[in-house]
Amino acid sequence: MGLRRPGERGAMLRRGNFGRAARWPETVVKAGLPVGFHFHDLRHTGNQLAANSGATTRELMHRMGHGSMRAAIIYQHASTERDRRIADEMGAMVERERRPRPAVERRGDRTSEDG
Repeated sequence: MGLRRPGERGAMLRRGNFGRAARWPETVVKAGLPVGFHFHDLRHTGNQLAANSGATTRELMHRMGHGSMRAAIIYQHASTERDRRIADEMGAMVERERRPRPAVERRGDRTSEDG
């Protein structure tokens, strides 16, 4: 059984009666969200955060139940914050490679402990 919940009169909540049953406009105000915030905006925000945290397109497709990459890509907006994190990580990778390595690491696997 799915995660469905009946409305006040016992009928299943649907797009047409959700707003009234959930008192959505009041809920939006109480939550401090902007006027005009839609329920679907929660899905978009959650998946945008997942994309920004590094979720792959395949992972986003799984989270959202999408069967196509096209639908998942909608949530992968470019952002200045994400661009900064990518640049920082690339810089860290370069710095790790530039650091001198201990002599044992430089020799690689050519030597063994047995001699």
